[in-house]
Amino acid sequence: MALVIEMPKLSDTMEEGGIANWLKKEGEKIGEGEPLVEIETDKATQEYESPEEGVLLKILVQPGKAVALRTPIAIIGAAGEAFDLAALTGGGTKTAATTPAAASPTTSAVPPKPTAKPVGAVAPTQAAPVVVGRVKASPLARKVAAELGVDVSQISGSGPAGRVVLRDIEHRSGSGAAAAQSAQAQPAVAGAASTTIPVTMMRKTIAKRLLAAKNDAPHFYLTISADVTKLEAWRQQLNGAAAKAAKVGVAATKVSLNDVVILAASRALKVHPEVNSSWQGDTILQHAEAHVAIAVALPEGLVTPVIRRADALGLRDIAASVRDLAGKAKDGKLSNDAYAGGTFTISNLGMFGIEEFTAIINPPQAAILAVGAALPTPWVDEHGALVVQQRMKMTLSCDHRVVDGATGAKFLQTLVSYLEEPMQMLV
Repeated sequence: MALVIEMPKLSDTMEEGGIANWLKKEGEKIGEGEPLVEIETDKATQEYESPEEGVLLKILVQPGKAVALRTPIAIIGAAGEAFDLAALTGGGTKTAATTPAAASPTTSAVPPKPTAKPVGAVAPTQAAPVVVGRVKASPLARKVAAELGVDVSQISGSGPAGRVVLRDIEHRSGSGAAAAQSAQAQPAVAGAASTTIPVTMMRKTIAKRLLAAKNDAPHFYLTISADVTKLEAWRQQLNGAAAKAAKVGVAATKVSLNDVVILAASRALKVHPEVNSSWQGDTILQHAEAHVAIAVALPEGLVTPVIRRADALGLRDIAASVRDLAGKAKDGKLSNDAYAGGTFTISNLGMFGIEEFTAIINPPQAAILAVGAALPTPWVDEHGALVVQQRMKMTLSCDHRVVDGATGAKFLQTLVSYLEEPMQMLV
């Protein structure tokens, strides 16, 4: 009996899914629990395993297409089994008792009669078919490759673990394909070439949620500057000790400035639980623990894996967790659980030289901290003397339904006190 495979729900927030790559071809056998298809969700691209053993009789949704949950995407059954596609899918297809061979669009009893072509007419060109095997490639790279007629299996990836990413497709295809697409849409302009980039499921979800967050949550922003001179000296001392330990075979994780910010913020959230809260409509939920989400930039978009109970972790534990989460995120190996349950988010663009910025709150959280670069800055100290300090600006975006101005300001004061006197965090 033929079985309909529907678009599954692979995350709690998933509303639709995209087919990134079929791992089996029509007519191929597949075992129960064997990977069948790569599905692009709002958070990551995941393999979906076949719920039944059989033969892949029909692929209903091609790679690069997105459909709603529970939409039929494939038919699995016995080899050579006849099936009624309309009856199985509940659609209006009139073709009944079709077999995979009869349903194939390339099979016909009588070849169509060629139509006469006007003199001078040019046959429309078609992109070369893309043969996609089990090649590690980002969903965005697959979609652009399909549009440009590039075979990703013939490309050597420059991403993590040899993964094919967008820049590899652009390098392989060059500007010729993009220019050809642009020329079909509009008159050619000397020296200009535009490229249409397909929107991934992750990018769609980011756009939808951030638009809703910006419209629904009344944002306000508080910016403060911290002297991180002592902190940097302490961090260098810790990393020096880690380097010495490594020489004698003792593993010790090095810490970054961002790791210390996470530690300080999680400690400050314990002092100011009003900031570690969520808007619930009729109630406000104050979280007992600080689960800090960290923003990680990927070619496909921004993800925010969560460091659980950051307020109870030590600095080196936080550093190890950050590296583990960031590495898995870039390799596409994070589970959906890794993104769930954050109570506060930190976004750091200091490594790009950004001095300060404002971030959009990740609902239902009540605040997000935007961290800029630590830079040598002229400053008038408490004695009235002009000095140069290593200072870092931070901006707290607050949901005014949950966090008032004074509450956010007190949180930032506590955070700055921890960063300027880091020993306070250890008592």
